[in-house]
This record gives sequence, C-alpha cells and structure tokens, in this order.
Amino acid sequence: MEGQSVAADVPEPRQRKAPLTRQWSVGKRRGHMAKKLVGTLKLQVPAGKANPSPPVGPALGQRGINIMEFCKAFNAKTADMEPGAPCPTVISYYQDKSFSMDIKTPPASYYLRKAAKLKSGATNPGRETAGTVTAAQVKEIAEAKMTDLNANDIEGAMQIILGSARSMGIEVK
Repeated sequence: MEGQSVAADVPEPRQRKAPLTRQWSVGKRRGHMAKKLVGTLKLQVPAGKANPSPPVGPALGQRGINIMEFCKAFNAKTADMEPGAPCPTVISYYQDKSFSMDIKTPPASYYLRKAAKLKSGATNPGRETAGTVTAAQVKEIAEAKMTDLNANDIEGAMQIILGSARSMGIEVK
C-alpha cells in the first residue's frame, strides 16, 4: 500500500449551499426579529409633570405611541429630579408601537438662571449683564451636565458652561 493514501477511500464531503445571512438565520432560530425603528421624536418635558395635554399628547398620539404609558414611565424616571426642571427627551418609536426614551439633563441655561436667581437672560447680552454667578457655581453646573456635554474633563465642561453664561448676559466672578 505504499504510494497510496488512506484518504482516497473516504468520499469527499458534500458541497453545502451558500449560508443564509447570519442575522436572518439567528433571528429565525430564536423566534424573533429585531424591532424596526420608525423614527425619533425630541420633546422638552418638565420633570415629573408629563401629562397627556399639549404639547406631549398630540406629539405622541399622531405617531401612534401610547400616551399614558409614556407619561407614567417618564414621571417614574424623573421622580428623583427637581420637579418642573425641563428635561430634553429623545423618544425612539418602533413599528410595533413600542418606544424607548433617553432623558437628558436640564439645559445649562436652566441651571444658570437658577444659580443667578433670574427669570430670563439679558435682552442685549454682551452690552448688559442680567446677573452674576461664581466660578464654584459654574463648576457645580458643569459636573451636573458632564454626561451630556462633549467635554473630556471638568475644565472643558466649565468652558462650555461659561460660553452659555456669556451668551445669556450672565457675568462669572
């Protein structure tokens, strides 16, 4: 048997067809497909005060989102925040009428107005000052907003908050 290989007696394996796409075959095996995203919606809702009245109700209703389910979930998630603080919320809604929400921190202008005890910023920022805040207050605001700011460290976040203060006519001392 010298010169002959043992593998010659073994039949060659059958050629398989090209495999299906992995996403389809895995989804079918598990019995579910990924949710199909229909769109996103941005709203600014007061913390703990979401209710079906305008502007929340009509914005959600025309997209087929369950309004009461959203209100209950939103109020539960924002229960630990200061009541009435405006919370920018990004709502992703899916084909099966379900939704997910990403609640961000209140805007820097809200924190700055609260720190300076103002109703609104200056009418002519740069020419007139509406109020003042301390550097410690700016640092506190930057720490609170750090998750939503595009900054690597607290100093960078403070610069962003300082820019917001300047554009509102609030002086930093």
